Amino acid sequence: MNQGKTVFSQLMSLLPDYEFNKCVARYNGDYRIKEFTCKEHFLVMSFAQLTYRDSLRDIESCLQAMSKKLYHSGIKKPVARNTLAKANERRNWRIYADFAQVLIAEARKLYAHENTFLNDINHMAYALDSTTIDLCLQMFPWAKFRQNKGAVKMHTLLDLQRSIPTFIKITPGSVHDVNILDHMPIEAGAFYIMDMGYIDYHRLYRIQQFGGFFVIRAKENMAFDRVYSHSVHKELGIQVDQTIKFTNQQSQLKYPAHLRRIKFYDREKDKAFIFLTNHFEIDATTIAGLYKERWKIEHFFRWIKLNLKIKSFYGTSENAIHCQIWIAICTYLLVAIAKKKLKLANLSTVFYR
Repeated sequence: MNQGKTVFSQLMSLLPDYEFNKCVARYNGDYRIKEFTCKEHFLVMSFAQLTYRDSLRDIESCLQAMSKKLYHSGIKKPVARNTLAKANERRNWRIYADFAQVLIAEARKLYAHENTFLNDINHMAYALDSTTIDLCLQMFPWAKFRQNKGAVKMHTLLDLQRSIPTFIKITPGSVHDVNILDHMPIEAGAFYIMDMGYIDYHRLYRIQQFGGFFVIRAKENMAFDRVYSHSVHKELGIQVDQTIKFTNQQSQLKYPAHLRRIKFYDREKDKAFIFLTNHFEIDATTIAGLYKERWKIEHFFRWIKLNLKIKSFYGTSENAIHCQIWIAICTYLLVAIAKKKLKLANLSTVFYR
């Protein structure tokens, strides 16, 4: 029974207060704060996300307009835009980044065994990619991307079985995607699915040394020798399945082990794909199927850009950008948790029911 609670209040009731307070205490987030605590900051920013407010003034006006209903939404009182601006500027964004990890752990438990294809291979599988969020360089001079353009990148590692992000790093747009491989956590026995923008043989060899597996698009100008050819199922689209070694001296130094090269023809797209992997036991069609699962990370980026406020920002400092993006991620995770706990058909139901 609803009992007079708003949808927003019902969603925020899923927020684990004890874990949130631990994150706040870790960074002394409420030290000498008498009003507008980190919890209230989180609620107001989540409210702005879910109602798609355009600016600090818009947030202030909206909260004032519904001031008589705020108590039922879990927000004590309307917030002045200057108060919110200062919170975005000064509150340690790591509070919300750490809290996102708490929600990630809960969401992954709820969404276990969602994908039957990945259950069959008995391995965890992750897709790594980034999305670029354009910014005005004059207003965000720290976020240099190109000569006359600013941007930040949200590098994301997505659990393909559950469609839940497990690792996120926000950087200026000038940081190349391949550098994130130095920060990405590597889980022994797991697959990491990437496009060719992440080709760096030294970094890929590091994944192998940590016991992980990768599937990555190969470059056309790759110099190699065939060591062995495996049998293929051309009726399933597998044209080539080879064990190879690099012939280029620099590539040999960076990746001294053998690799597996698979050429797959996709009839639907009328296009051939060449994959490299360090896993030699799983059949080639499964490797191609793993790469097809990578579309989920594109869907994740599209969903959060469509439904959350991360394309325009309420502050111009690096801290304010981090706060807004991490709270948006937390909001996404709360919606995903609500979907599972309330047994809703899709995420949009949380917003519009």
